[in-house]
Amino acid sequence: MNSDVSALQSLAHTYFDAAYEMDAEKFASLFDPSSFVTKIGEDGNVSVTPIATWLAAVRHMKAPKQQGFERDDQILSIDVEKDLAVLKVKLQVPPRVFTDMLSCLNVHGTWKIVQKVATSNA
Repeated sequence: MNSDVSALQSLAHTYFDAAYEMDAEKFASLFDPSSFVTKIGEDGNVSVTPIATWLAAVRHMKAPKQQGFERDDQILSIDVEKDLAVLKVKLQVPPRVFTDMLSCLNVHGTWKIVQKVATSNA
């Protein structure tokens, strides 16, 4: 269990690095290829985006690092049950602050994000 928590903390820190650098390849290394990003869309309805589509959008975003913003990210909680884990993280991608729930599965000994559910302050 402690090794799982350590691995999930490492995953979260790589996730924070990817967001700060807006590095789609780094994000891709964390997500299972069949995963989705879910949020409330601009129309107020649930929006579900395949990870490949989301990564394509990330490739066109300006990185907070590139814009000179300071990092502000934290792991709020990690809950592990056998091969399932949920990470609750908070991170800043100005002008927004995101709270993400990352559902993870241990796939062949490696933790992978299989579902990202996100909300932001803007």
